[in-house]
Amino acid sequence: MSYFYNSWDADYKSPFGAIRRSQGCQFTIRLPEETPLDFSPVLVVFRTGFKERFLPMNVKERENGYVLYTTTLIPKYAGVHYYYFSYTSNGVRHYIKRGDACHGTLDQGEMFQLTVFGEDYQTPQFLKGGVMYQIFPDRFCSSGKQHENVPSDRVMRNWGELPYYKPDQNGHVWNNDYFGGDLEGIRSKLDYLADLGVTCIYLNPIFESHENHRYNTANYRNLDPLLGTNEDFRKLCEDAKKHGISVILDGVFSHTGANSIYFNKFGRYDNLGAYQSEQSPYYSWYHFWGNKEYESWWGIDTLPNVDENNPDYTKYICGDGGVLDYWMELGAAGYRLDVADELPDEFLDNLRTCVKKYDEEKIVIGEVWEDASNKEAYGVKRRYLLGDQLDSVMNYPFREAIIAYMKGEAATTFRDRIMVILENYPKCTVDVLMNFVSTHDIERAINRFGGQPCDDKSKDWMAGNELSPEEYNRGKTLLKGAMVLQFFLPGVPSIYYGDEAGLQGWKDPFNRRCYPWGNEDTELLEYTRQLAHIRRGNAVFAEGAMEFLVLEDNIVGFSRYDTETGNSAIVLLNRSGDTGMVSLRDKCFCKYAFSTVISGICDGDAIILPANSYAVISAVRTAVPAAEEE
Repeated sequence: MSYFYNSWDADYKSPFGAIRRSQGCQFTIRLPEETPLDFSPVLVVFRTGFKERFLPMNVKERENGYVLYTTTLIPKYAGVHYYYFSYTSNGVRHYIKRGDACHGTLDQGEMFQLTVFGEDYQTPQFLKGGVMYQIFPDRFCSSGKQHENVPSDRVMRNWGELPYYKPDQNGHVWNNDYFGGDLEGIRSKLDYLADLGVTCIYLNPIFESHENHRYNTANYRNLDPLLGTNEDFRKLCEDAKKHGISVILDGVFSHTGANSIYFNKFGRYDNLGAYQSEQSPYYSWYHFWGNKEYESWWGIDTLPNVDENNPDYTKYICGDGGVLDYWMELGAAGYRLDVADELPDEFLDNLRTCVKKYDEEKIVIGEVWEDASNKEAYGVKRRYLLGDQLDSVMNYPFREAIIAYMKGEAATTFRDRIMVILENYPKCTVDVLMNFVSTHDIERAINRFGGQPCDDKSKDWMAGNELSPEEYNRGKTLLKGAMVLQFFLPGVPSIYYGDEAGLQGWKDPFNRRCYPWGNEDTELLEYTRQLAHIRRGNAVFAEGAMEFLVLEDNIVGFSRYDTETGNSAIVLLNRSGDTGMVSLRDKCFCKYAFSTVISGICDGDAIILPANSYAVISAVRTAVPAAEEE
């Protein structure tokens, strides 16, 4: 079928997706031969806040009753560009705009997006092709070691008990119960993580704090005493490196704790905090008014906001020998930035400069819940992925696409959700996207798949409702299919600790329960190992391009391929409870010469997919359009 335009088809736009500044991009439209034109069609391009550019399009060729018009754009500036096409016929001006995810429609629709990023933008290699593992430090593993200087107001719990969640008589939840997970416990499980296929640990906050989530930092330069010492962190990074594992820290820089050396609202520390006196060296970090009222994160008075662009604060975090340098010197491989939307551009610029000055291979990942390429936050168009700020983001759009598909959404909708992100993000960003199905901020995927929706449920309901055996089995089955997509789509799979063991959990704090050592779902654990083994055993999963091949009611198939060698891996997933079959002679595979079935059942020229199963087949892509060779 011929379209006016298709932004995903190299015959219409080449190269696919985002491009570098000063890199040429060819655009082609098709118009019926009988369309009388008053003037040549034009490509109209603009950036928000700037004037439109009009690029004339010239006849390229005539084909099957259509005239093809083409032009080349060489962008001078990095930024998100928007474009459409226009032509005038018999005095009437017409437009070709985006009618669905990628196709041009006449006189209706939205603008197409073209992301233009910096010429020198690259992302760290160490994460590509790897497997991340997210750890909530208090709940992963306890060494049993007695730690010094642990505050006496912490409530120590027995491993595996239900976290406290009820507010006190004043409605305050103190988050002061701890289970004793520590860095020494993590270090003792490095063999387990390496055997699982993990190449990178992402730690939720580890800095000294006085709530169990540790997002209310008390001292950026000290490890929380219940987790160990700063030297324990250095030893963890050192030993992890021997296992081929790097360690990324959670950076919480939009606010501190009220109970901190910086604010010291409750007088816990001997030094003078900002809440206590205008003479405090930290006073200028915060915004006060009236009778000691102050700006806080989302109105939570235990989390006073900082002015990230305050020169003293920026120097403290991003300066030479500052917080970022200090932990990288001890072995941190980079940072995941909490609430990146609330960090101003200038601060993010300074943070990236600091991290990359230390080592270009250190990574900066942002917590962004939407499409990060065109995100607007607080009225500002963000420039996260243009080369001056983030390397990667938490890939919530993929997560929602995966969950929705496994719960029955159409395969074509799933394709569209995935392709829009691949189109909008720089390729080097795509290769290090943090792909997850569960985190500390959302219910675990096994609960999302197996149980009732919990958005309208009370904490009491969540505390008293575990999945029934039937719900658990349903959740596990769908989780396994979701993990296939998580591991083999572009980006890097991030396992939330315990997902691989069948750990359940609704929303916070129930998604932060203790790892069930000795009570793991061993079948699910082995399944996870197998996925990681396949991923790490095939180089195309590191930086390979992608194309969808099969979009049936319950079977989705795609390839990951090397644009230079053609080496490929075909992934097929059957989400249904019935056996499916895919013929390798189908025309969708015409570009591929098949080699080996890495995982799955082959019967002659057919791949048999039992209920809720997957297959991976190695192949060589023999027809690689020149436009995709970038």
